[in-house]
Amino acid sequence: MVSKAVSDATQPAAPQPSGSGSGSGKYLTSSVAGAAKILVVGPLGVGKTTLIGTVSEIKPLSTEAVMTQAGARVDTAVADGKTTTTVALDFGRMTIDGELVLYLFGTPGQQRFLPAWRDLAKGALGALALVDTRDLEASFDALGNLEELGLPFAVAVNVFPGSPGHHEDDLRAALDLLPDTPVVTCDARDPSSSVRALIALVSHLIRVATETP
Repeated sequence: MVSKAVSDATQPAAPQPSGSGSGSGKYLTSSVAGAAKILVVGPLGVGKTTLIGTVSEIKPLSTEAVMTQAGARVDTAVADGKTTTTVALDFGRMTIDGELVLYLFGTPGQQRFLPAWRDLAKGALGALALVDTRDLEASFDALGNLEELGLPFAVAVNVFPGSPGHHEDDLRAALDLLPDTPVVTCDARDPSSSVRALIALVSHLIRVATETP
């Protein structure tokens, strides 16, 4: 199934209007050969909105809203100083090597938004799961959802000030990851670091597609 999805996603893109700019413009370039839908998932405050905004070559769509007192009582794992939360989705676009376009969909972090989360997952080839080593347990729901959907993913450890460092083997054990699941470290505020995390995911998706009969 993944092999077919990757094949479908790399079919030639639809022709773009004349006068389209470079990869940083509104339209895609003529060199683009395919596109893929990618989810960016993780718990509340892990950096999904930041990462998409950092790498997007178009003005990202964000549905950040101020958290209410009622929501704060439900979302107990609120990061210090965080006053907003994604209530629908984040959206951005990134082109790799001028040929492959990634359409990035950030999911709401709270498990109570799971119905919307599952709708966003339709048609996605894979996901980048952001985790915070200060609270690894908060990532369990998102990782469990990905496994339940059978969606390939890579894990990106977003570095925060004061984040404890862990050996990769310990992280894999704590998150109960399969041996072939990529684990990378990134800073969602840094474009190069965030792009490397997404490239690690794309490379993983290609390997999965190649190995699937």
